[in-house]
Amino acid sequence: MIAPFFYMVSVSFMGEAELLRWPPPLIPKTATTSNYAAALDALTYRRVFLNTAFLAVCVMVGQVLTSAAAGYAFARMRFAGRDGIFATVIAMLAIPAVLLVIPRYLLINTLGWVDTYPGLISTELVSVWGIFLMRQSFLMMPRDVEDAARLDGAGEWTLFWRVSLPLAKPAVAALALLAFMDQWRNFLWPLVATRSREMEVAEVALAHFHTTYAGNWPYQMAAAVLVTLPVLVICLLAQRSLMQGARITGASVRL
Repeated sequence: MIAPFFYMVSVSFMGEAELLRWPPPLIPKTATTSNYAAALDALTYRRVFLNTAFLAVCVMVGQVLTSAAAGYAFARMRFAGRDGIFATVIAMLAIPAVLLVIPRYLLINTLGWVDTYPGLISTELVSVWGIFLMRQSFLMMPRDVEDAARLDGAGEWTLFWRVSLPLAKPAVAALALLAFMDQWRNFLWPLVATRSREMEVAEVALAHFHTTYAGNWPYQMAAAVLVTLPVLVICLLAQRSLMQGARITGASVRL
């Protein structure tokens, strides 16, 4: 799994002539950073980075809020049809995402949101998997703290926002990280929902870059490293929170 990534980094520092030698070298004989300079110019990295970061952050915040609210409702609140609604929500995981592309496009096209940030972001704000994750996290929490707050006069909103949600920080951190990574690597929906080069996100811009420089592998690998680097750094920094959130959710599933 790691070998292709390291080979990508190695090729990104090679010259085009060096890569064409036989047998293909694994390590550059003379490392060069000119590929990165050329990729930064051709990829319009600053604009692509800002578009992708804005999409990922907005969707991350939206999914955390909607998933936490729905997960708390399914875990703690009692209302008619709760279990049936939750089963229906979970059943939606079986629907391939590609089947929803055309209905989603027709929706944003009717609203006039094609090639805009609202059209790109609005259809990604709810995550069924995130709802399941947060529900399992809330089910794992003891009710003692909530009961004590309820005796002090706290309402449902106070219980959710000031008591339960802070206790679910590991699951929230895991959900936020996974949502951010998923949107950073999102390709199909941004490809359909945007048209102009000004709205391109990382994966779409990288696909266009590969088409333009199909014969220059060092350029392509340098562009791929530039696109991958931000999310790799964030993932390494947040690894502990991700693993802790996964452990909590796994324990709740076993229970």
